[in-house]
Amino acid sequence: MDKHISKYAETRHLPKDVIHYREYKILLQPDRFTAKHGFLEFWQHAAKTVKRLDLKVDIDHHAFDSQVREVLFYDTPEFHLYNHHFILRKRTYYEQGWPRPDHELVLKYRDSDLGRAASVDVRPRIGGHDEIKFKEELLLERDRLGGIRSVYSHGCVLTSPKIVLDQGIDNITRAFPALRQIDISPATRMSLVNNVAVEEVQNTIGIIHFGHHFKGKATIAVWRNRALEKSLAGEFAFQCKFDELEDVPKSAMQLSEEFYKQVQLDCAEWIKLGTTKTAMVYGLGGSGVSNSE
Repeated sequence: MDKHISKYAETRHLPKDVIHYREYKILLQPDRFTAKHGFLEFWQHAAKTVKRLDLKVDIDHHAFDSQVREVLFYDTPEFHLYNHHFILRKRTYYEQGWPRPDHELVLKYRDSDLGRAASVDVRPRIGGHDEIKFKEELLLERDRLGGIRSVYSHGCVLTSPKIVLDQGIDNITRAFPALRQIDISPATRMSLVNNVAVEEVQNTIGIIHFGHHFKGKATIAVWRNRALEKSLAGEFAFQCKFDELEDVPKSAMQLSEEFYKQVQLDCAEWIKLGTTKTAMVYGLGGSGVSNSE
């Protein structure tokens, strides 16, 4: 951990660009989530790991009430953004079956190298509210259970920006100058990735405590191909927020990682290895993807 912290301290380049989140993600088999009871059933399995490690969990009063969001990815036909580690995502929240008037647009750069992720200036050149999010994402090992690997997500979150996404990339780079580093014709068109609209159904389970005020909000979600009404993948995740990574006690950090590894082993029949949710959406077209998340 000390080596990780010292490496990070050498790479930050803007006051905003400090890791404030660690998000632990476990991809789950889609056929386990064909109905609502899949959320409860998985949590009953994961709760055994919680009990084994003697963790405290504050269960949300609406833990098994689902929230629905639409998730759309935009890229060029050759996936220039994704193949250069960028993701452009629009997320719309639904209430009682209707989309809310506001939406969230995110441009993020993801890389397994902390220095490269920190060096990309994701700040937008557009008016309105924006938030810079720099997080460490903890993912499954590609080929075995009980492991852990990191990627770093450096992103900008915009609320309801007036940007038309299915147009030439030159219009997008005016809003997001970071994309200018990609060698591509300004006239190249952007479009919905593989023409897939994702329906995300998510349950907020509650807060898991790892000690010393280090805690994570736990969620269970499933991504569904809206057009085909087919589940693509489930996901169990918990996200911990902090002011400074250096201030998180080592014992609390180790306990969070122990839980992450152990729940994989205890729920082995639920786990899906070898990919991420975003990679699955990009892979549905069968070609054009060179980025390996």
